[in-house]
Amino acid sequence: MARSRISSGSRFEDEIGYSRAVVDGDWIFVSGTTGYDYATMQIQPGVVEQCDQAFRNIDTALRQAGARLEDVVRATFILPDRADWPPCWPVVKKWLGRGRPASTMFIAGLQTPEMRIEIEVTARLRRREGDK
Repeated sequence: MARSRISSGSRFEDEIGYSRAVVDGDWIFVSGTTGYDYATMQIQPGVVEQCDQAFRNIDTALRQAGARLEDVVRATFILPDRADWPPCWPVVKKWLGRGRPASTMFIAGLQTPEMRIEIEVTARLRRREGDK
């Protein structure tokens, strides 16, 4: 199966030279995704809002690849401030609670001070009931 790339339309992808996601066979690799609303290129100040928007961005990329959040097998969370992590737990559970992927959280600086969380996921396409 050929490799394909998915773009969100974010200016960062073009300026830096990466794809929002890469599909390689059954595997989908979604780049580190922040809380920017790519339609407006705006980011909310709150970490909870950023976490939710990041998952909306990830969900869009996965759907373009033919997958769902339940297909995520690995998630990595990067936050500059460890105190921001517990408020994100309910949002993470909302989006990943059904699939319950393996995950890791790191404390590290992000590209800009406005960014309070970055989320990277890996998914694997599965056969679903009704697939041939």
